[in-house]
Amino acid sequence: MRRARSLEDLSQDEIRPQVSNGVKGLLGLGFGISPEMEGYEAMRVEYLARYTENLCNGTRLFAGMEELLSEIENRGIVWGIVTNKPMKYTAPLVEKLGLDAAVVVGGDSCARQKPHPDQLLHAAQILKIPAESCLYLGDDRRDVEASLAAKMKPVIAAYGYLGAGGMESWGAEGAIDHPLELLDYL
Repeated sequence: MRRARSLEDLSQDEIRPQVSNGVKGLLGLGFGISPEMEGYEAMRVEYLARYTENLCNGTRLFAGMEELLSEIENRGIVWGIVTNKPMKYTAPLVEKLGLDAAVVVGGDSCARQKPHPDQLLHAAQILKIPAESCLYLGDDRRDVEASLAAKMKPVIAAYGYLGAGGMESWGAEGAIDHPLELLDYL
């Protein structure tokens, strides 16, 4: 979208901290526009059309995630995915990546998204697992807040899309720099 407007590309280091903030965060970063501003809705529609066209292009798991999921499954631990991304985007990504999650809850699966606990509680209910027995790995403050509100054990994926600093005050059980470090919390 920036190229179409003769603007320079942003670096991955600039983009990465906004990924968890979705369309709103990315459009804010790329164009300095927010939902209440004129032209935002047209840009949002354009962004989502481009996102849909390129949904699975270059998408891959973080290094070490396949090994983590394999080990979790070898241990007989049930796992799932809870994301604020709507299911029309989530389902194709899960399929393309070959993920065999026992449950997938998208941003439109419940009335309220994270930081509310509804999605996490819904996933636990589907799995018939008490929320207190669940661990939730996330890369945003909203993930930790939702996990704590659901009485789950939050762990921060510091290798994810986080911006610098601040996560120590979020109240998580800990933070990991590589997916396999999650095994220490199981």
